[in-house]
Amino acid sequence: MHRSDGLVQRRVANNNSNGGTGNNQDSDGGGGGGGAGVDHDGGEPTSLNGDYDASKDTRFTLMEEVLLLGLKDKEGYTSFWNDCISTGLRGCILIELALRDKIELEKVVGRRRSLLLRKVVLKSAELTGDTLLDEALKHIRDTETPETLQNWVDYLSGETWNPMKLRYQLKNVRERLAKNLVEKGVLTTEKQNFFLFDMTTHPLINSTLKNKLIRKVQEALLAKWVNDPHRMDRRTLALILLSHSSDVLENAFISLSDDDYEVAMRRVRELLELDMEAEAQRHSNGNEIMWGVFAALIKSN
Repeated sequence: MHRSDGLVQRRVANNNSNGGTGNNQDSDGGGGGGGAGVDHDGGEPTSLNGDYDASKDTRFTLMEEVLLLGLKDKEGYTSFWNDCISTGLRGCILIELALRDKIELEKVVGRRRSLLLRKVVLKSAELTGDTLLDEALKHIRDTETPETLQNWVDYLSGETWNPMKLRYQLKNVRERLAKNLVEKGVLTTEKQNFFLFDMTTHPLINSTLKNKLIRKVQEALLAKWVNDPHRMDRRTLALILLSHSSDVLENAFISLSDDDYEVAMRRVRELLELDMEAEAQRHSNGNEIMWGVFAALIKSN
């Protein structure tokens, strides 16, 4: 995937129906824990269209949504050339924990510090029931001295030179996420032979749910665009920016006309060019960890 001014450029050829741009060669080896998504206020699990839905197979975490956008439908794996999705999925985990009111940034008195330099503190130690979220939550809970937001993005991704911190790396994230989507009836599991080795793949079997996810992203940037990030549903805003940071956002735009594609990408650019520090201060109910993760991922790309 090619980037221009921090944005992906549209491919001329379509790799596959809603083909993916993730990377199956995670630094940690793969995918993460499942569980219900939450609405933008961190409340009840929501369906893809934002409404509460008791049907378990239509409830997704941010991590699952990003992975689903990245997976090639028929092949069942993410692109081998994407080196961004690993960090992007860890950003999803931190934002999901924050939206569920499990973690927050330390309070500051006097001179304001950068979001990335503020420490992540535990707000609630109650487990979520999602294996990936709970693993990350336990790491944060068991850390004797609170760590900064930037450090947690690095630690969960395994991007650290400190060997004592490598134990915080989340392993096999993509594979674990894919298995959760299999349990929810979205993917299936197959074995494919790649010349010298066999690889487990997870082809799409429920295109309806993936198409709903794609429409959600498209509508947020087109028909339902509000031109103010604080009026957007926070989960949808997070999904758009996390998908971009993970190099999978373009997969949601394959079906768009050229004109709609240009409009959608221009609006993504507007979101990327926001001053994340200022946006975190704009709204009393703004999620500081969300804005901080955005800043960290944009900085790393």
